[in-house]
Order: sequence, then C-alpha cells, then structure tokens
Amino acid sequence: MMPRLFLRKPQLLSAVFLLAASFACTNAWPQKTASPTRDLTANVDPFIGVDWGGNTFVGAAIPYGMVKVGPDMESFDGRRSGFGYASSGYLLGFSHLHLSGAQGKYGNILVTPTTGPLEITDIKTPRSSEVAKVGYYAVELARYHVKAEITSSRRVGFHRYTFPASQQSHIVLNVASALNLGTGWEAQRFLGAEVHVVSDREVQGVARFTGGWNRGGEYKVYYSMVLDTPARDVQTWSGATLSDAKDATAGANTPIGASFNFITHAHQVIQAKVGISFLSAEQARQNVQQEIPAWNFDAVHAAATALWNKELAKLSLSGETASQRRQLYTAMYHIMLMPTDRTGENPDWQSSEPYYDDYYCIWDTFRTSSPLLTLISPDRQRDMIRSLIDIYRHTGYMPDARSGNDNGRTQGGSNSDVVIADAFVKGLKGIDYKTAFAAMVHNAEVPPADAQKEGRGGLKDYNEKGYVTLADERSGSRTVEYSYDDFALAEVACGLGHTREAALYAGRTHNFEHLWDKDMTVEGFHGFLRPRNPDGSWAAPYLVVRGTWPDFFYEGDIWTYSIYAPQDMRRLIAMAGGDAAFVQRLDWTFLRGHFDVTNEPGFLLPVLYNYALRPDHSAEVVHMLLEKAFTDTRAGIPGNDDSGAMSSWLIFSTLGIFPIAGQDVYLISTPSIPDATLSLGNGKKLRIIARNLDPQGLNRFVQSATLNGVDLPNAWFRHAQIQDGATLVLTLGSAPSPTWGRSVPPPSMSDHGSDRGSDPGFQLCPTTTSAEPER
Repeated sequence: MMPRLFLRKPQLLSAVFLLAASFACTNAWPQKTASPTRDLTANVDPFIGVDWGGNTFVGAAIPYGMVKVGPDMESFDGRRSGFGYASSGYLLGFSHLHLSGAQGKYGNILVTPTTGPLEITDIKTPRSSEVAKVGYYAVELARYHVKAEITSSRRVGFHRYTFPASQQSHIVLNVASALNLGTGWEAQRFLGAEVHVVSDREVQGVARFTGGWNRGGEYKVYYSMVLDTPARDVQTWSGATLSDAKDATAGANTPIGASFNFITHAHQVIQAKVGISFLSAEQARQNVQQEIPAWNFDAVHAAATALWNKELAKLSLSGETASQRRQLYTAMYHIMLMPTDRTGENPDWQSSEPYYDDYYCIWDTFRTSSPLLTLISPDRQRDMIRSLIDIYRHTGYMPDARSGNDNGRTQGGSNSDVVIADAFVKGLKGIDYKTAFAAMVHNAEVPPADAQKEGRGGLKDYNEKGYVTLADERSGSRTVEYSYDDFALAEVACGLGHTREAALYAGRTHNFEHLWDKDMTVEGFHGFLRPRNPDGSWAAPYLVVRGTWPDFFYEGDIWTYSIYAPQDMRRLIAMAGGDAAFVQRLDWTFLRGHFDVTNEPGFLLPVLYNYALRPDHSAEVVHMLLEKAFTDTRAGIPGNDDSGAMSSWLIFSTLGIFPIAGQDVYLISTPSIPDATLSLGNGKKLRIIARNLDPQGLNRFVQSATLNGVDLPNAWFRHAQIQDGATLVLTLGSAPSPTWGRSVPPPSMSDHGSDRGSDPGFQLCPTTTSAEPER
C-alpha cells in the first residue's frame, strides 16, 4: 500500500486495511494448490489488455511468428482501431500482420467472408460469440451469418468459414487495406498493389505500403491465397467496379482486391490459407506448401498450442489465485509475440545470421523483457541480439526501433547498447561481441542523418559539452539515457580489454549531473534536472507532466527522470540529500500522483528504495501497484503493453525480483505468490519461495532471505548466483524488518572504498571477461 513513512494517521491506516480486506474478498486465496494442468494455454486470456490503451493483439500467432492473423475493427461511428481489435464496433475482416501492445503499423492483406450482394465499399459486420484462445480466434459475423475461425503457422494464416445456405457467398480479399491509413505524420500510406488470379481457388500478388508510427520506408507484402473449394467464379477490382479480369493493378490510394464467389449450402465449410512473404509471391506460395501442406485446421491449431505450451512451461506457479494465474500466463504469452522471427524473409540482404523485425521498441523492452528472455529463453535472446548486430552491419546502426524492415524511431538513447551489455555481463554465449562493441561505439560517436530514425540525436553537444541542449529535442531524457548507454559501453569495453575506451565512456556516465540544478526546488524537494540553453545557461524549469517528441523529457517528467541513474544511484542519492531525503522524495512521488505506472521510464522507481536501504518501502509500493493497476480484465494492463514490456514488468514484480538492465544485479521487492519457478535455458531452475505469505498480502515485508541455503542479508543478488539454478527463500512478516536489507545497498559506481563486507561492490573493469569476446 502506501509507504510506511506516511502510515501514521489512523485514517490512513484504516484505508489500508479496508483496501486489504476488499482485496481479500475479491481475490480469495486457494486453500491448496490446484493440480497442474497439462494445457497451460488454458490460462491465457488474449482479451487482457485490449481496452484502455493496452493495445494487445487478439488473433492467432505462434511464438515470435511473422504472421499474426486477427480481426480488424472500427467503432460504430467509423473510427478504425489503430492496432486491429476493439471491444465494440464493426468487424472489417482478418488481416495477417499486426503488432502487440502498440499501434500504427500493418493490418495488411484483409480477408472477409460475406453473403448477399457484394458491395466492395461496404464490407463490415457486427459480431457475437467471440472466442479467443492461444493460436485461435472465432466469431459469428452477424450481418453475414458466417462463423469465422482462424489459426496460423509462422508465415501462414489459416481460415475456416462456415457459411449458411446462400446463392451469393463470397470470400473477399482486400489488398489495399491497412491500419492507420492517412496523410498524417505517423500514418501509413498505400502505394499500390497487384492481384493475379491463378485458378478458381488461388490468387497471389503484392501490396506496397510506407510510413506508420516508425515512419519507415516502403515495405512490400507478398501473398498467396489458396482455398480448398473451387469458386463458381473469381472477380477482381481496381477502383470501385468488379471485373472478370484475371489480373488487376492499382496505384496509390486506389482500392484493389479479389472475390471468390460461391453458392453455398447450410453449414458448408470453406477453408483458406494465406501465405505471407517479404520476398516474392512465389515464396509466399512455398510458405503455404511447406508449413501447412494439408487441410487439417485443428491440427494446425494443435501445433500452435503445443509451441505455446512449451514456452509457457518456463513459468511454474503454486498457491496462486486464479486471477494471478491468468495474468501471469497471459503476460508470458504477450512477451513472446514480438519481435518477429523473419529469418529467411529478409528482402534487403542475404545473411547466415538470424533476422528479426518489429523491435517495437527497444526503448520499451530493454528494461524488463530482454532481461527476462535472457533468463528463460537465452537462445532466443541470443538470436535477437545477433540479428541486431547484423542489422548494424548492413544499415550502419543497431536500431532502437525497427518495423517493416526499416529502422525507426528513436525515442531516447541508443538502448540496444544496454541490451548488448545485459547479455555480456550475464555471460550469454554465441554473440559476436567484437562487432557488437563496434556498433555501440558507432552509436556513441557518429551523429545520424535522421535522429528520429536511428543513432543519438544531439550527439555533438553531448560529447563536447557533456549534455544535450535545447537546440535538440528531448534533451533531458536523452542526456539521462545516453549517460547510462555510455555506462553499458564502458562495461563491454572493460570486458573486451579496451581500457582506453572503457575510461572514455566511464567518464561520460555522470553526464546527467550537468543538467542537475541543485538549487531547483519543487514541492519542498531540492535538486532536479533542468534544461540548458545552447550557450550553457539555465533555461526555465520544465514542469510538463508527460512530454513527447519536441519536449525536454520524453514520456516522463522531472520526478521520474531526475532520479534515473542506475549506474550510480549512490551518487544520485547523495545529490538528492542522502538516504532519508531520497526515501521521502520517493514516498512523495508515489503518494502525490507523480508516478506514472503506464509508461516505461518509471519502471525502476518502485525498487529504487533498495539503494537507500529501505526495501520495506519497495514492498509497499510494488504491492500497491500490482493490486491497483493490474487485473485479469480487458482493461487489465495500465498502459501500452509495448511488445510485452508492461507484461514482463508484471512478471518480475509479482515474483518479487527485478532486474537492473545492463547489470548483473537483481533487486528484491516482495513476492505475491507463495511458490514460483522460472525454467532457465540451461535446464536449471530459479525457484522463489515466499514463506508466510498470506492471502491478503499483509505479510509483505521480507524478514530474512536465503539463496541456495546461504543467508542473504541484502535486498539484492547477482546473476552469477542464480544462472546455474537457485532457490531463493524469502521469509515474510507483517512489519518491516529492522535489519534485513538495511546494511549494504546494491552496487553503484561510487562504491570505491566503501565498506561492503564481503561483496566488492561495483567493479567497472573485472579481471575476467564475462562472455567470450567473439563467437
């Protein structure tokens, strides 16, 4: 609940117990552990997060699948969903490329079953009887009296339609459709397409688009659509008129598509496979033949379910509530929808390296999703990093975001640097760290031609003055993030033996201090980040709650960014007045509504108390956020899920540990489940046991801890202590411990010479390399 520093007035204590009682009534704790179920996908609810900005994908996909086939919808007053799904409104059809947790891209190759006279400009329907499962979506199309079902493989969408008796039944393909079409700054634009009728049950072609949120260049979506039932006839259109022509082409903003026309009897099932490729229509056709050669819809769905069960089995729970079970397994599902594995589908260069797209965005995922995958899916994380390095080889930059086979946009720092460092210090093998380091140096030294596309904007000022000035946008958040990116560079440089570069970038890790105005006072607290003019003078304080692209802070404010320095929290705490003042400042941030749970810049704030030796406050805040901000409903994610970023935050926070991305350190907050296990990629397991955890969550304060049977007096541990398997036992109580977590803070760069007992603290240049220098 609220940090205990402020739980002194009786009315506040009463409010706490009322909230706890309410939680107990609505989230009854099971008396015994339910027997494990073999099908873990039954615990996933794809509807969690579709409302209130979660933007989570609904439809069929396999883990990291290129095809995400799902419904596209618009409101009853004609406003189209930016990410595909909407809980109310009309269904327009099923398109084959989607994001998850984000919007403004894709929605390509739209297929819709209809009945009655075909009006190509008016294809939409109310819906009922929706069913969403892992790898499966079904719905009744009320206007057309058709039941639609979809499933998928990696590059193929599989459709099964059950028609009524009708003299005019159709399966319509619209290749000009896409999400967020328009002329705006972040809109997609349709550039043209081709439709070629191959037979009475097959069409193929290509559609061309550009733009979207990442403002990327042109991307071509090739398709091959084949049916199991010959059509009575196949028509095409280019413009507004149906035609019997077997080939159709269209330029920009011109409708184009095809219709398979049938006479159907009651309950007639017609199936369609739609292969997608970024290389050619023939490759799309081969994808169909290779991945789904038969016409067994249920077998394809079963195969997708099996793939997801293998991934979901990396999390094991005992003693959880039904709501927690749904939330956590759905979160596991969400983090594995993106980025997308497009190995073998790269249209821009040939390479033996893995190829992934839809890093959307690393600015969102580097904090929690990447560290989680390093733990539970190291081979997958390795391949994603290899892909990032290969993108650097061929485009000149590792992206901070990438979609539609093009880099863009860069919101803050060059956060791929942190992803590389996180893998490096945790010993992830099979990565060309030599080239990765060259990519990091390129980020840090070469100003990009387009700073919203890639690289670091304002780099000249940052490297010369030590900060980004108001001559460049987002100068505050960029300075803060670049400082941490340079810390990541210093880590890797040290490990690779590049001592000169290590010293250079270590010297830049405190650049955030150049924007620190120690005399700036807000609501009684002293010391905040403040803008500087191009001549170095102070500009007016920036007090906007949540900035955007042209502002001093991006998607955050002074309360969040002024205390972001994971490389040296001890130094920052000293600048903020010491431990007590820092704890009070954090308390104020959470109590007075300055914390934004809906956005990634604040992900670390709840556990920063540990650096000031007050893990009990972390326990209070994490418990409060889990109780109030996350549910198993359609509005159950408090902000954009952003490729699973919010979902991975939920997983770590529920288990009671939290990674410091780019470091080998995990902080302990408070677990919300009695017994949870993560399967590590080496066949070992990390088990977290919470003794004395009660259903109401009143026993939320760690009294003592052991790691592999050894006393753990600190509220943190290192990756090396768990990488070969471990059991973390946290004994909980109803009041803060006066000793546990109160003596040695997590490592910081300012630890030199401090008394840390047996722990050496933070050592920038270790004597041994954590991972091999080269693959």
